Amino acid sequence: MDFSKINKVHIIGIGGIGVSAVAKIFLALGKQVSGSDIQESDLTLNLAKRGVAITYGHQAGNITPDVDLVVYSPAVEETNPEREQTVLFNIEQKSYPEFLGVYSHDKKTIAISGTNGKSTTTAMLGKIFEKAGLDPTIIVGTQVQGFDGNFRQGSSEWLILEACEWKGHMLNLLPQTIILTNLEPDHLDYYKDLDDLKHAFQKYINSLPINGGFLAFNADDPALQSLTKSKGYKVKTWSIHNNADFVATELANKKQKQLFKILNHPFSLKIPGLFNVYNALAAITVAKEAGIDWKIIKESLAEFSGSWRRFELVGKLKGQKDILVVSDYAHHPTALKGTLKAAKEFYPERRLVALFQPHHFDRTAKLFDDFVKSFDYVDQLIISEVYDVAGRQSDGVRSVGSTEMVAAIKARHPFKEITYAADLPIAQKYLLDQVKPNDLVLIMGAGDVDQVARNIVH
Repeated sequence: MDFSKINKVHIIGIGGIGVSAVAKIFLALGKQVSGSDIQESDLTLNLAKRGVAITYGHQAGNITPDVDLVVYSPAVEETNPEREQTVLFNIEQKSYPEFLGVYSHDKKTIAISGTNGKSTTTAMLGKIFEKAGLDPTIIVGTQVQGFDGNFRQGSSEWLILEACEWKGHMLNLLPQTIILTNLEPDHLDYYKDLDDLKHAFQKYINSLPINGGFLAFNADDPALQSLTKSKGYKVKTWSIHNNADFVATELANKKQKQLFKILNHPFSLKIPGLFNVYNALAAITVAKEAGIDWKIIKESLAEFSGSWRRFELVGKLKGQKDILVVSDYAHHPTALKGTLKAAKEFYPERRLVALFQPHHFDRTAKLFDDFVKSFDYVDQLIISEVYDVAGRQSDGVRSVGSTEMVAAIKARHPFKEITYAADLPIAQKYLLDQVKPNDLVLIMGAGDVDQVARNIVH
């Protein structure tokens, strides 16, 4: 794709956390950008302030013959009127992952993939490269302090980006470096099972260049261990429990900090959770391969304060100076359990009150038993109705929802207070009625439940 010949770009679903970065890329190149989305959000308002013409609602009239390129969110179907109009005008169109594949082809691309930890690992590694003066371009599926939200425009050939596995999107990329955080059953509306998911990741790592390719993966993850690694590219690993190139030892939690050592180098994190030690290990492994000094890596990780909706301390409850409110994107059982455990470790003296919004019916049904086992660390729990994602259900599983989940968790924890809320306004009311002084309130989910965290703090 010759970017010099593109003057006007239209983005369908421009409010998406990934897709909105495309608008920033083209704005940085001095191009004219327009876009559409279903509803207004902080992301769309921010882009509108920069001169992006945004329409709310998808309609054929948003596509004009002078548009040179259309980029669309993977959630946008072929039958979308704007995509149909794009075909009618014979305008080139790319999905977001297809665009990333084109955009990254002439760069030194580091792609971060896996079930959990992609965004935080991307942010951590990006910060390290930035501090080291490597001036990378970074695309991440969250908003990071010090970046332009989900994007950092760099001037070097380095590109660090998050590569999602849904519908095999990571296969659109041909990176020089692949980081694999972990691999568990997920996106089962697309993949048949874990073996099918592993097959896709095997194809992904097989795309690494024989000369100059680099694979870094978590040696503690059984699914990743079972993948076949070629001898043609370099492979390095990290671990807490097994032999690896980079092993974290002497782990401890002290004064709301995580301490550990790697090859006798001491590290400190001010964000909680063993999963974040794993994320840091991933970033360290690749940073050292890039030749970055230990001192820079240690300082960058010690400074790292997390990102939007990744154990984000939103603030204190309105009118209550001693009730903390945290928002977290966790929506997979492993991430939920790890985040709740981390909350207990960092705030052992506080009662843990959680509000969880399950994310689409298909995941809720197919991982139901694992979800039920995820809340052992919670003192009080509210579960709102499932966030329904269009096009993300299969096999008629919509009948399994939050009421069934609440009943199953109550059976597992008969002495805990567990409440079902039909929608978020009701969930917010229940939450405000139930909190007590010195509580830690944890708002969890990948849908719009984050609104509750903002509402009750601001």
